[in-house]
Amino acid sequence: MKFGSIYEEYLRAEQDKYLAKCSHVEYKRLKKVLKRCRLDRSLQADGTNGEQQEDRSDDSSDACDCNSCTLCDQMFFTELTKETSDIAGYFSSRVQHLLNLHVPSGLQRYIWRVRQCFIDDQQIMVQEGRLLVNYVTMNAIAIRKILKKYDKVHGSVSGRDFRSKMQSEHTELLQSPWLIELGAFHLNCDSSDIDEPVGFFKNGFFKNFSCDLTGTQPVMTMAISETIKYDYSLTCPICLDTLFNPYALSCGHLFCKGCACGAASVYIFQGVRSAPPEAKCPVCREGWRVCSCRAYERT
Repeated sequence: MKFGSIYEEYLRAEQDKYLAKCSHVEYKRLKKVLKRCRLDRSLQADGTNGEQQEDRSDDSSDACDCNSCTLCDQMFFTELTKETSDIAGYFSSRVQHLLNLHVPSGLQRYIWRVRQCFIDDQQIMVQEGRLLVNYVTMNAIAIRKILKKYDKVHGSVSGRDFRSKMQSEHTELLQSPWLIELGAFHLNCDSSDIDEPVGFFKNGFFKNFSCDLTGTQPVMTMAISETIKYDYSLTCPICLDTLFNPYALSCGHLFCKGCACGAASVYIFQGVRSAPPEAKCPVCREGWRVCSCRAYERT
């Protein structure tokens, strides 16, 4: 089964009450944009060069001869950029909400403990975590596929460059610190007694999270398929030890809370978020914006 069919089946099956109003990649519509571009180029070439061009196009691939296409640049990348931004925003907000329930603080922690005496919400949270992982992974695969299709149709590397731009701007979905948070949340939950299928994706795309803390470089691994795996380092780049009470900056780099406070020249009791405006990431020197990574804490 082609990915387009798998993706459409996913959208029909998974758009339940949790993800009913969420954004997603309009994979089918973007493919139509590329198909229309290919047909328009073919017709234009036939009208200009006559039968000689027609014979040549029969022997050529379905890619047009240009490295860029004004129509696709305006419609394709603009729409894909907006969809990616909407997906990232929705994903981060839902993960934040889920983790606030998983690791509450103050009065909310007290209310949560009392509630657990009557209702066990762990299975509901694990289910929502699974839905969110499905959501971000399927959309990330859709983006990867449609960009490869763009390069194939246009005979260019614009799709690859767009993906590299996403990575440099930290908008690539599978590099989000919030996805690492979900992985830590999944590992922290004792799911042995929870009715959960093997792997989050029933179609076999997503196998599971795994974590290796025994090696010299502790890592968390997410396997999308047999050939596509993402490794997330759990080593603090400042103290070079395993992350303790970690925090992630918006650039995606992770630090221990104490190390991050030291880099921002603030006291630990003040917190990482109290860093001055001129503070920068000690690794990449980008502006200081914090994403709390409380899911790493064992509960």
